[in-house]
Amino acid sequence: MNKRLTVFTPVYNRSKIIVDLFNSLCDQTVKDFEWIVVDDGSDDNIDEVVKQFMDQKTGIPIRYFKQKHGGKHRAINYALGKAEGVYFFIVDSDDMLTDNAVELILKWIEEIKDRHDIAGVAGLRISKNGIVWGENPKLQGNAFVECSNLERKKYNLLGDKAEIYKTDILRQFPFPEFEGEYFVTENVCWDAIAHRGYKLRWYNIPIYVCEYLDDGLTKNGANGIDGHMRNYKGYCFYVEQSMHIVPFKDRMYRLYWYDNTRKRMKKSLSEAAEDIKISKDRYCVNLFILMPIAYLLRKLDKLKEMWKKKNGI
Repeated sequence: MNKRLTVFTPVYNRSKIIVDLFNSLCDQTVKDFEWIVVDDGSDDNIDEVVKQFMDQKTGIPIRYFKQKHGGKHRAINYALGKAEGVYFFIVDSDDMLTDNAVELILKWIEEIKDRHDIAGVAGLRISKNGIVWGENPKLQGNAFVECSNLERKKYNLLGDKAEIYKTDILRQFPFPEFEGEYFVTENVCWDAIAHRGYKLRWYNIPIYVCEYLDDGLTKNGANGIDGHMRNYKGYCFYVEQSMHIVPFKDRMYRLYWYDNTRKRMKKSLSEAAEDIKISKDRYCVNLFILMPIAYLLRKLDKLKEMWKKKNGI
């Protein structure tokens, strides 16, 4: 590896939009990174557009690859096999970086170079108007928070953030691929990395600019019930994993949505339990006893937060 950072962009029919990302990469205050673009079987002229980028003297190594349409998760797996950066940063084709994003990232990763328990660093995502997506982390007087992906609620790290992982660690946790399915949530990998004991260092600084477009994965329902039904095997893999490694309240919340998907698919309790590899008895205990308890605990958490805000704590 001869670069400290790989910026990776999966692209599918986004030739008219990706130019904004390219311009933001050209505007970086530090250009010590490579840019890998993986075309996920587009039928527009994205190859011509990227070639035009490559022909410009930007000082940024750009590498373009094309794969058969298989979804973002397959593109990530593919790019990890090609990446030459020590760290790996996924930046979608309809998003941009702040001008100092790479400079900040390289500073942050230098600070953790001797920390083998930290898998990477993260900054904030903001809208083009500067509004923070999700919530600001509870810094408690520090410049950053260190916690795993499974501990995010504890530190108010809600919503999408901009995570940069060590490439070697990501290669140990590839996305599962299922024939005929085109989406697996990134939490499958992030949770597995956290379960292995790795933390991230989360900064309260914007580095990533995005808007959620109507044809993007977020708004097209990939993470909703319709998306779960279209990519059922991958979704079951995610829920099965969650049943073993995710904290109680979050585990029950994910099971709640899985059960809603079951109902839409008209699956029996036995079938649903089998699909996530647990017994019917355990499924029913979770559904009818533990899930209501988790719901009450979440309500109490919200009331506690409201009380703290009201009293300025």
